[in-house]
Order: sequence, then C-alpha cells, then structure tokens
Amino acid sequence: MSGKRKRVVLTIKDKLDIIKKLEDGGSSKQLAVIYGIGETTVRDIRKNKEKIITYASSSDSTSLLAKRKSMKPSMYEELDRAMLEWFNQQRAKGNPISGPICAKRAEFFFYALGMDGDFNPSAGWLTRFKQRHSIREINIRNERLNGDETAVEDFCNNFRDFIERENLQPEQIYNADETGLFWKCLPSRISVIKGKCTVPGHKSIEERVTIMCCANATGLHKLKLCVVGKAKKPRSFKSTDTLNLPVSYFSQKGAWMDLSIFRQWFDKIFVPQVREYLRSKGLQEKAVLLLDNSPTHPNENVLRSDDGQIFAKYLPPNVASLIQPSDQGVIATMKRNYRAGLLQNNLEEGNDLKSFWKKLTLLDALYEIAMAWNLVKPVTISRAWKKILPMIEEKESLDFDDEDISVATVATILQHTKGLENVTTENLEKWLEVDSTEPGYEVLTDSEIIRRAQGQTDESSENEEEEIELIPEKHINHAAALQWTENLLDYLEQQGDMILPDRLVIRKLRATIRNKQKMTKSSQ
Repeated sequence: MSGKRKRVVLTIKDKLDIIKKLEDGGSSKQLAVIYGIGETTVRDIRKNKEKIITYASSSDSTSLLAKRKSMKPSMYEELDRAMLEWFNQQRAKGNPISGPICAKRAEFFFYALGMDGDFNPSAGWLTRFKQRHSIREINIRNERLNGDETAVEDFCNNFRDFIERENLQPEQIYNADETGLFWKCLPSRISVIKGKCTVPGHKSIEERVTIMCCANATGLHKLKLCVVGKAKKPRSFKSTDTLNLPVSYFSQKGAWMDLSIFRQWFDKIFVPQVREYLRSKGLQEKAVLLLDNSPTHPNENVLRSDDGQIFAKYLPPNVASLIQPSDQGVIATMKRNYRAGLLQNNLEEGNDLKSFWKKLTLLDALYEIAMAWNLVKPVTISRAWKKILPMIEEKESLDFDDEDISVATVATILQHTKGLENVTTENLEKWLEVDSTEPGYEVLTDSEIIRRAQGQTDESSENEEEEIELIPEKHINHAAALQWTENLLDYLEQQGDMILPDRLVIRKLRATIRNKQKMTKSSQ
C-alpha cells in the first residue's frame, strides 16, 4: 500500500516555471510527477496564470521570489494596489522615494479611497508592503536633479565585469525601449494634449501609438519594431494579416505597452529572433536584454528563456535616463527619419497639406516608421553604447561622412512643401521633438490610480468598440490581382518618365501572382 504523498508547497518561481512548461506543451500529469504535486494543483496554477505572472512582474527581487510561497494579500487590498502603481511610476521616472515619502503617500491614498478604520503607515507596514511585492530597496535618489555620474560609473564597471564573466560579445547585448509616437502630426503651430497632437484647422483625433525599438550593441541586428495601437484591426488594415505587417503589432485600449504585451513580445519575438541571429553568426545562443525600470517591464524572473540563456537585466533607476542606449539619439533619429519620410512622400505625390493629412492612415504610418527604423544606421546605435561599452567604437570602422538625416535636411524639404514654406525653425524643432518625452507606458494621475485601485474602468473603455474600426474583409482572387497588375504595367509603359526599376518591380509581382495562380489550379 503506497504511503500518503508528502505535501509540497511551491514557491512563486516554481509556479512560474510550471506556467512556462505548460505554455510549451507540457502536460499536467507530467508536471505533477516532476514537482511532486497533484494534477489539481497544476490545473489551479494554469487557471491563475495571469494573477501569478502579474504578481511576479511587480516583484523587485529574484531571490525573494525563489523563497516566497504565497501571494498573501494585504488587509487593505485597494490601498496596496494604489501604492504599488504609484511606487512603480515613481521608480520609472527616477523620482526620489524614501520610507517617509511612502508613508505619507499611503496615508493620502487611504483617506482618498474612503477606507474605514484607523491606518498607521508604520515601519512595520512598510516592511510588509516590501515583502508582499519582493521590493528590495525603497530609497531612490532623483536621477534628473543630481545627474549621478558616480552611480553611472559604478554601473558601467559592474556591467563590464558581468559581460566578461558571462563571456558575452557586443552582438549578444541588446537594449529595448518604448516611446510614444504622434504618427499623424504635421509641422505647424503645434498643440499637444494628453494622447493627442493637434494642428490648427484640423480635427483633433486620437493619433498616438507606442513604439518599441530593440537592437544589439553593434547595431547590426535590429528587430522589427514593436507597435502598440488601440484597435485590434484598424480600418486601414482591411484584409491585411497583421503577421504580414512590417512591424510586430499589438493592441491595447489606450495604445500603451503593458506587462502582458511585453512578455508576449519577449517570449514569442525577441527570444526566437535573437536565437536565429546568433546561430547565423556562429555565436553561442546566449544574450542579455538591458532595460529601464518602466512599470510595463516584467521582473527578470518572467523575462527569461526556458534554458535561462537569454534573459533581462535592469538599469538602476538613478542612471537609466543618463545612459540607456536607445535614449542616446537612436529613437530621436528614427522619429526624424519618419517625419522626413512623410514630408518627402507628400512632396512626391504633389498633395497639398490638408489632402495629405486626410489620406494618411495608420497602415501608411506603420510602413513609414518601419522604413525609418531601417534607415537608422548601425553606427548610430553603436555610438549610443559608448558610455556603457566604450570598446565598441574602438573596434568599429566608422564612416563619419555617412550622417543621419539632419534638421537642415528636413528644413529643405519643408521649403518645397505647399503650405509649410514659412514654418519657422522654432516650430520645426518643436515638431521634430513633439513626442520626445512621450513614455511608452500610461502615466496615471492620483485620481486615476484611485479609480484603478477600486476596479473602476476608464470612461474611454465604454467606447472601446468605436475605436476598433472594422470593415468586412474583401477577398481578392488571383485573376483580379493579375488583371490589376497588367493594367498598372500598361500605365507605366505609357509614361515616358517612369524609371525602369519601377516597371521591373511590377513585372516581378506579376510573375509571383501567376505562379500562385498556377499552384492553386494544380491543387484543385
């Protein structure tokens, strides 16, 4: 007769490992045997997956998650949610945080939430708050005010020691960062409201998306941009499969990056693409992703490949804004390329500004921003790492004559753009930097934090369906596509000023459609 199974209490890290294995196709029965638990426990873990991941993502310590065995809630759950949201925002901004500041803020939220009873934000309460969320350190200095160069030097030295211990090459070191992009904002007298960019004479519309850039330290491996928009299927996408877009597209009701999207991107896009790149270079499939402390970046326990060889590492809050590579001109260059590209397209099409504004769609913008990212040169990216890895510039053969698009170049295009000939240098610079401080995550006011802690949805979510501009998909058969291609070729042949490469591209497209048509017929 078999003895009673010994009771096993899993740590949060164990539960995360089980979730990973379940997502990779592992069976509940197998995992129950491996971990010495019942199948019911495995099914419960699957059921509470999002809750476990969210909890782990808000943790500040790998070692504490490896010890912690429960997600014991606070007796003041709403207060706890509000404080965690506030704390993560302050840390991401690099604002000063201390025990007394936390206590004062907790007292404010307690009364603002309308909670009953007496609340004493004592040292004991703060300790329990830190333990519940595996926060190692509360005290954070203000990076924006003191420009902590000593902290920068300490981090850089420690990071170089780390990559030496891990035997990592610059090709294996990546950085990713999010930014907001006003994709339909044209140069004029610009007014920016939260989530909107308005130009006098034009209707104010929701036109913001979140863009995330990711590349390695050599700049030779740039992943497709990650773009977060509001709608799952915007009207302009029509029958376009999102998998065929030039970017990795996700949707979120506010067009913000969030923990879930970031984790999906890391697991399904970053890890596979990095493995493929390193394999092609004959390098060990091992890499580190350097990140700042955005509230949308999950804990390092969550951002780790199955074999642990591809993982995340975080910049300290008091140095991130000073040395994060993407913020050292990389994102700014991409946005400048994007806006110069829009102007050039308008110029080539001969449109007036109002007509161009009306025609520009999100799909157009995604293709343009993808092109803008492609135009960011490897040298621009490698230079951005010079504070952290100065040896990269020494190794690279840099062509200093091959510069990125300058403000002067954009100004020249403007002079030939109808309706924008008289835009001042000041307005041009404002336009180029209109979203330079736009974060990729939602910054909540105290009132919004309180509403979220109470479980109230935003008013905008009630109208979410209106934001999702769906139209019926239209199926186009091979014969119709081929006829349109033939007509386009006939048109090009009649135009004496059309260059040969344009006609060759269409001819190649025609051949592709013909082959698809033949394959379809042969399979019938």
